[in-house]
Amino acid sequence: MSEPIRVAAVDLGATSGRVVVAEVGAAGARLDVVHRFANTPVRLTDGLHWDVVGLFREIVDGLRLAVRSTPDLAGVAVDSWAVDYALMREARMVSTPFHYRDSRNAAAVETVHAMVDPAALYARNGLQHLPFNTVFQLVADGAHLERADTMLLVPDLIGHWLGGHVGAEVTNASTTGLLDVTTSTWDTELAKTVGIPPDLLPPLVPSGATLGGLLPHVREELGGHDLTVTTVGSHDTASAIAGTVLGPEDAYVSCGTWGLAGLELERPVLDDEARRAGFTNEGGVDGRVRFLHNVMGLWLLSESVRTWEREDGRSLDLTALLASAAEVETPMLFDVDDPRFLPPGDVPARIRAYAAEHGVRPPADRAETTRAILESLADAFATTVHRAAELAGRRIRRIQVVGGGALNTLLCQLTADRSGLEVLAGPVEATALGNALVQARTLGAVSGDLDALRALVGRTLDQQHYLPRPFGKVS
Repeated sequence: MSEPIRVAAVDLGATSGRVVVAEVGAAGARLDVVHRFANTPVRLTDGLHWDVVGLFREIVDGLRLAVRSTPDLAGVAVDSWAVDYALMREARMVSTPFHYRDSRNAAAVETVHAMVDPAALYARNGLQHLPFNTVFQLVADGAHLERADTMLLVPDLIGHWLGGHVGAEVTNASTTGLLDVTTSTWDTELAKTVGIPPDLLPPLVPSGATLGGLLPHVREELGGHDLTVTTVGSHDTASAIAGTVLGPEDAYVSCGTWGLAGLELERPVLDDEARRAGFTNEGGVDGRVRFLHNVMGLWLLSESVRTWEREDGRSLDLTALLASAAEVETPMLFDVDDPRFLPPGDVPARIRAYAAEHGVRPPADRAETTRAILESLADAFATTVHRAAELAGRRIRRIQVVGGGALNTLLCQLTADRSGLEVLAGPVEATALGNALVQARTLGAVSGDLDALRALVGRTLDQQHYLPRPFGKVS
């Protein structure tokens, strides 16, 4: 039996990042977050961008801490949010990645749909229509594409800066709208049709591939310590779902900035009913399919908190706010996927505007606003997982909530209440865990398929159970 291995999981979320040291072996896994940092976008003259250079600096700082605390650290892999990319020329970045919440994509959506009918597009890429999918962003870049010889999605960009490899890991490539959903290869004909040079699409790489060591200057930053760079499910939700104890009758909600709710399947669901219901078919580890709907997620609450903190000029006590929200008797429900909630800004004001337009009583205070958000999210999660089961012809008995949302006891209880299903909450760091498990398998410390990796999760982690009960107060 192999000895446990220690690896670094770089996990980049849409609002924060972390470097996690994981010890993985046949007995299970143990995680230690050695560095956390904010992921704050930057508004420039041409729009909203990601500060990827600043993120890379934080990642290297985190890896330096990791090798100091764990001298036998063996590997590193990166996962992040989906769809966003940098344009590159001769291995140099020629454009800072736009933030998917930037407003530049509306015209590009119309352009693409004028050339490829939405139903035909879904049959080819299997994706829920989201105006920021990579295919629309690349069309929005227009003439700027001529400056580039390739594009790198964010986790592949970070991996390139660490080890020099150029490629696109398949789980994240599946979110671009340019990957053939049935063959998992680039749809070069679609790219040509919408005016994207196919040469921009880098070679595809599976999760679990070994890319080599660190670049010399990165090794120097780490005091001469080398690490093996590998691929994992580089779309953070692919890693998060790998880091669950998901069973055949389980649905999942990977809940952070976004709430990705759905099922794991062996093959995509591509009928027009699934398209009209807004479901997406994305790649998972070991060729699994993540059949899910993107729900707006805890972005609604975090953006509301930012608004209130700006108004007050001080930090807000979130624990007290959630306790007050639990006492609200008749919360307002609203459509969390309404496009008005996508851009940054004053979410509470938008909720009040929604209430006025739909003839319902708006929240009277911050506690009612918070409860409205969480109740509406729970309702969306419940509706989504039941609809996913119906479309896929599956029976579900339980929902697993992973990610930061697993810490929100009110949200978990409301999801159980609204769905009528047991909710299993945790692991919170499911994404880093899934990242580390795949690394450990690639490096030979553990073996087996995805179900075998999940068995390690079940032997390691303590999870919280929530049973459905009548609507009302949550104690």
